[in-house]
Amino acid sequence: MKKLVILFFVLFSTLARADEGMWLPLLIDRLNHVDMQKEGLRLTAEEIYSINHSSLKDAIIQFGNGCTGEIISSQGLVLTNHHCGYGAIQSHSTIEHDYLADGFWAMNLKEELPNEGLTARFLVRIEDVTQRVLAVLSDEMNETVRNEKISEIAKTIQDEATKGNGYQARVASFFNGNEFYLFVYEVFRDVRLVGAPPSSIGKFGADTDNWMWPRHTGDFAIFRVYTGPDGKPADFSKDNVPMKPKHHLPVSLDGVQKGDFAMIMGYPGSTDRYLTSYGVNLAIEVSNPTIVKIRQKKLEIMRKDMDANREVAIKYASKYAGISNYWKYYIGQTRGLKRLKVYDDKKAIEAEFAAWVNTDAARRSKYGSVLPDIEAAYNTMGDYTLQRWYYIESIARGGEIMSLAQSFTGLSNELKAEKPDEARITRLKSNLAKSVERHFKNYNQPTDLKLLSAMLQMYYENVPVEQQPASFRAIVAKNKGNFDKLAQSIFAKSMFASQEKINAFLNKPSAKVLAKDPAFSLINSFMEKFRENQKNLEQPSENLARANRLFVAGLREMQPDRKFYPDANSTMRLTYGKVLDYYPADAVHYNFITTLKGVMEKEDPDNWEFVVPEKLKELYHNKDFGPYAMESGEMPVAFLSTTDITGGNSGSPVLNGKGELIGLAFDGNWEAMSGDIAFEPELQRTISVDIRYVLFIIDKYAGAKNLIEEMTIVPKRAKVKEGVASENAPVEVESVN
Repeated sequence: MKKLVILFFVLFSTLARADEGMWLPLLIDRLNHVDMQKEGLRLTAEEIYSINHSSLKDAIIQFGNGCTGEIISSQGLVLTNHHCGYGAIQSHSTIEHDYLADGFWAMNLKEELPNEGLTARFLVRIEDVTQRVLAVLSDEMNETVRNEKISEIAKTIQDEATKGNGYQARVASFFNGNEFYLFVYEVFRDVRLVGAPPSSIGKFGADTDNWMWPRHTGDFAIFRVYTGPDGKPADFSKDNVPMKPKHHLPVSLDGVQKGDFAMIMGYPGSTDRYLTSYGVNLAIEVSNPTIVKIRQKKLEIMRKDMDANREVAIKYASKYAGISNYWKYYIGQTRGLKRLKVYDDKKAIEAEFAAWVNTDAARRSKYGSVLPDIEAAYNTMGDYTLQRWYYIESIARGGEIMSLAQSFTGLSNELKAEKPDEARITRLKSNLAKSVERHFKNYNQPTDLKLLSAMLQMYYENVPVEQQPASFRAIVAKNKGNFDKLAQSIFAKSMFASQEKINAFLNKPSAKVLAKDPAFSLINSFMEKFRENQKNLEQPSENLARANRLFVAGLREMQPDRKFYPDANSTMRLTYGKVLDYYPADAVHYNFITTLKGVMEKEDPDNWEFVVPEKLKELYHNKDFGPYAMESGEMPVAFLSTTDITGGNSGSPVLNGKGELIGLAFDGNWEAMSGDIAFEPELQRTISVDIRYVLFIIDKYAGAKNLIEEMTIVPKRAKVKEGVASENAPVEVESVN
């Protein structure tokens, strides 16, 4: 166990480490700007975040629903990760046009491909509305009433912020419900695919290298935001035009050196840094192993069918990648939590908190029950954790026939209503018809049949009997425990196994027909039992929410001089640190940068994860790197920084002190997979693809010089000795325009 003096220095230092923290851009001037300047920042706080002038925030987008992207040209060109654009790339791929395998490059605007449902979300402004929200709350309220009041005032604030302007708004909770901020967005709905390398570059290393260093993945893809002729958000139309952004990022050819300042702006999804030891224990012992076990089975089934048939491989590529990513994440997180003794660290924090509470009567009155309440809540929640994860992973996200059937629940409810709303039924039918078409476009029934059989069996064998639907147990008994037979029976009798039958049903929908469908009735029985089980957790969950809120409030009161940062919650954040190597284990050292040489060293023509395209090998052997090579003549691929990120930051720009693009964040490192719960400063690193490798692939590999010419590229600056000349002195390089 770490010595307490080290623990308290790391976790309770009055000055937060420069590389730990996901900071709100609104508060950079007050909390971080001086520290950032000392580390190497050359921008003002206003140049990072401003609502009156163009700033870095105006070039950062939430790409789709779960990644980050950045604007890199005056014509709305977007750079993000290949794995973020993977679904869009897959949706356009066929056996005849296999963009996953071969890549895709639009050489002009007319060749760019539209993507239904893909959005680019720009932040307009942030506003602290904490006092306005707290004014309608009181300590006497239980959490249910409190949440209702928060929802009411949040809706009022959001409505005011969006009245007459077409914006979207969200009031988000911070510090477990102790602070509240309003985020106003402008959302653009026409985002087109412009370029993507083949998966042999964009996913090089695939599952084997995922979350690992050293890394050699060219994880990038290019899109473009379009607007209506008036510059406003618009649905796809041939009349739309490339966006004219408020700001776009210049691209630097300087590269990175050890110790360089680096910062990231993006949309980190979720962290739980204030999680208690009870939550850590539940994750280690139950939640994580359960998720890993179920996903492992799904991946085995899918991989076998994908390897046997290229058409199936294309259809399931995006699904497989989504399951695989966090399958490995939870393996790594469990390993990290154990190896770094995070449970022990959390216990030490709680002991310090309890000692602080017990030294004052007022504190005992306010915070005295916090830790006992948290412990009691987790004890009850532990009894239902298995059923929760087996329902989510093996039923709701198991066989796709089940999730498709579940999507008809809203239509069923409307059809059964005392006075059905015909207009709503028409809308539901239209939306379902579209989702059915999308479902069968990327679908292979033999694969889904195997998935359904395996997932039902895992649920049956692992969830406590009393927490399972009695009707499901009866069906299993009727089939004498033969899950293959059970699955085949469902597929043989359910309309959800056939696109034609579903469409025929939608032409003449009937609540009775739906109720009798074996897939629909089965998923309904699971949902009803899940809701029944969850009712037993309503009071413990309410107690836990209140206790967690007070725990975080108490920690902040206990450390009044510490700079606290809130957990990630899919709102824009800034993190900063340095380009830096690390030592993952005794006698092991990892450099901060990788090169194209490593790609060639990893090549394995017999392993799809490590196939190297012939053209890339030719460029490497000819050393044809253009102006993108390092001073040593080598071609950089990826680099490390101490910046603090998590899921959702994928595709985020890595910027130097001048706000110039030097890379794209795409991963964390294996040794610090517990980072969402506990930041480990000596080990935690962000893995980013070097922007020089991105430009090299676009220019030399793809020949898409039209894209290079569109960017604002800052040429290499002269390398000068300390105290000599200006760091901004230019040096001639091969033209990239």
